[in-house]
Amino acid sequence: MKEKIIVFALCTLLLALCFHVQAQQTKKVYRVGFLSPVESPRYFDAFRNGMHDLGYSEGQNLIIEYRSAKGIPERFTDLTSELVRLKVDVIVAASGGAAMAAKNVTHTIPVVMGQTGDPVARGLVVSLAQPGGNVTGLTALSTELTAKRLELLKETLPKASRIAVLSTPSSTETETSMASMEGAARLLAVKLRSVEVRDSTGFEKAFETITKERVEGLMVLTGPLLTTNRKRLVELAAKSRCPAMYGLSEFVDVGGLMFYGASLSDMYRRAATYVDKILRGAKPTDLPVEQPTKFEFIINLKAAKQIGLTVPPTVLARADKVIK
Repeated sequence: MKEKIIVFALCTLLLALCFHVQAQQTKKVYRVGFLSPVESPRYFDAFRNGMHDLGYSEGQNLIIEYRSAKGIPERFTDLTSELVRLKVDVIVAASGGAAMAAKNVTHTIPVVMGQTGDPVARGLVVSLAQPGGNVTGLTALSTELTAKRLELLKETLPKASRIAVLSTPSSTETETSMASMEGAARLLAVKLRSVEVRDSTGFEKAFETITKERVEGLMVLTGPLLTTNRKRLVELAAKSRCPAMYGLSEFVDVGGLMFYGASLSDMYRRAATYVDKILRGAKPTDLPVEQPTKFEFIINLKAAKQIGLTVPPTVLARADKVIK
């Protein structure tokens, strides 16, 4: 009798092991594409950590296909087509241009925006509340953001009356940002001078204009061309001794003076929740687009010292992070 019980126990154990092995073998492995305009390891890592927090593990139930356009927007279409051929379950788009390319290439694979400007104006979604189609996610759009950056720059430079705005004409957010700043500029008694850079050969000329016209501060808008050339841009601003406010924290990382804006690391972690919902069966059209909820203000005192600028204590007190 005792032998029968032992044999039965062993059989039960073997059966359980077989079921476990079969479950492991049939476990779904999801493939997610991550399409970025430039190399952005910080945001990719934020997204990957977000996925890990939700129970996904690379090599076990998750494969992330990372693709970067390396500052060349024209590459988006080919990179998206490559992700489609790999049969990814979801594409995470790290810019408006990446999202638009994905939307144009595929109407069936869900696309999650990690960040973008105005997705409605770009035609990515019908509305924030009801996206429609296969695109949803997060937008960095906030009408107060650009105006707030100008306000903080003016508070840092209380005597400033002329501020240059560096942008690229190819960016669809330029017009919206300029409109927002012009309203704030009138209230702050500041005159704006728009300076455009069309390609990587135009930075020196742009700063020649900024120096020649003796502007007292600089607002740098966002765009792949500016982000890709951020180190060069920051060096030119320092050489021109021009205090600058940037729209992405990567500029401060390479020596820029100030950044104010949405916490993109937080946004990419939240993008992971969209991917998780979609992998579990949710449809993009049923997931409203979210706007930023977490913002940060960073000041680089090393950069301030380099150009001989004393940042007012009232401004320093408002910073979330101060680089000394």
